[in-house]
Amino acid sequence: MTLPEDERAPLDSIGAFDNVHPPSLELLGDCVHCGFCLASCPTYSLWGEEMDSPRGRIDLMLQGVSGEPLTTSMVTHFDQCLGCMACLPACPSGVQYDKLIEATRSQVERNYKRPLRERALRSLIFAVFPYPRRVRAAILPLRALQRFRLDQTIRKSRLFRRLPVSVRAMAAIAPQITPTEKVAELVPAIGHRRAVVGMLTGCVQSVFFSGVNAATARVLAAEGCDVIVPRAQECCGALSMHNGREAEAMSFARALIDVFDEAKVETIVVNSAGCGSTMKEYAHLLRDDPHYAVRAREFSARTRDVSEYIAELGPAATRHPFVATIAYHDACHLSNAQGVRAQPRRLLTSIPGIELREIPSGETCCGSAGIYNLLQPVAAAELGDRKARNVETTGAQLLVTANPGCLMQVSAALERAGKSMPTAHTIEVLDASIRGLPSGALLGRGAKR
Repeated sequence: MTLPEDERAPLDSIGAFDNVHPPSLELLGDCVHCGFCLASCPTYSLWGEEMDSPRGRIDLMLQGVSGEPLTTSMVTHFDQCLGCMACLPACPSGVQYDKLIEATRSQVERNYKRPLRERALRSLIFAVFPYPRRVRAAILPLRALQRFRLDQTIRKSRLFRRLPVSVRAMAAIAPQITPTEKVAELVPAIGHRRAVVGMLTGCVQSVFFSGVNAATARVLAAEGCDVIVPRAQECCGALSMHNGREAEAMSFARALIDVFDEAKVETIVVNSAGCGSTMKEYAHLLRDDPHYAVRAREFSARTRDVSEYIAELGPAATRHPFVATIAYHDACHLSNAQGVRAQPRRLLTSIPGIELREIPSGETCCGSAGIYNLLQPVAAAELGDRKARNVETTGAQLLVTANPGCLMQVSAALERAGKSMPTAHTIEVLDASIRGLPSGALLGRGAKR
């Protein structure tokens, strides 16, 4: 649906949006309000509220483009979107909701003044999370508490229950802090070299899940790749981009392009779904930058999720038996945003001894969604609890997915339910198989990573 010309206010007039890439009327007009998106939308399933569905939010975007003021109610509905992109494969009209919600969130961040508490929380998150050194410093108290097993005691205390819900949510999803596994700047191919690839280490990934990075480098080397891990790499900008901090995301993107261009790699391999989806969108993010537009397109074209890349490359290393029943969780930014669904499953089922079990309603978001579980903790917890119940029904021994946020979110939900199920990244299972490790190497983990 598009507005008649005489009903549209100029984009530089007073209203919800400014004239810097507001939601496109052409893209908004692709929505025919058929309702196919409703069943796929997690927030609509929670509340049954039209404005908390993709087509409802598109209506609000149209109001903003037509000159309506940006109200608190409008911002709330935009904020409550997980950005899981489950509506993309569900839409028969091909509505590019991903581009619409990201453009809208950028407008919100520029043109709406949030309450002080919200601004403070967001400022804290973005001052820490994109910077691994700051994350490591911030978790030193948690590391000490876990070492002396005091973290669980504190979380059961009355004082803890009086803390803001966002703080409690942050504590609930924090994984078990393990010693950092460092990855060399060059991990040479084993045997015949088939490719030279660069590897993203990530922000949260490099701190909380360094073992996933180490496993990724080992697997790529075993498959015949020289793996370059540039020390100068920083945040990819995913958290910033998904939360409307466009200028910040662009700055991170330019820096990362520079680093990997200097490394002269053929492909950039990513093991975090949220990071990979953003890096594949650099061409759109930097479309107006005369110095980076072309380089961004080339960079995005060279970016692959690790399971996607191994599927393209073809196996070289021997897969040894790894006997386990596995429930595979589709990370939203891998399955919906990148369209990578079959490759991780093929990778897992190629391992002798693996029995793969599908999760009921597996396409529904777990509630992690970047920092959604910190900004919208109540809704995120309800979605996480749903996911945990569905995971439990599979009777699997191990939950496997391809995103650090999902690993933390579902582990926390399982713990709330009093269930014990170890979790692992897809690449960790393949790594264990290639190295000939027993299944107990992963099954012996606790539910809390």
